[in-house]
Amino acid sequence: MKILYLLFSIFFLLIQGSAASPMDAKSTIGCRLRRGYCTFGQCRYPARHIGRCSGFQKCCKNVWG
Repeated sequence: MKILYLLFSIFFLLIQGSAASPMDAKSTIGCRLRRGYCTFGQCRYPARHIGRCSGFQKCCKNVWG
């Protein structure tokens, strides 16, 4: 029964992260304006983290341009 509390909390976090809001679109556009790209997880080596696109996505930018 204790596992249900954990499952409910994960479920609500997923719902909150997937809910569309106007800020998600603006942050994705803001990332593109900073010459970045959105990705899930960590940024690959030649790129570095410069912001967030949404709850699960990070905005990455290439180090060399």
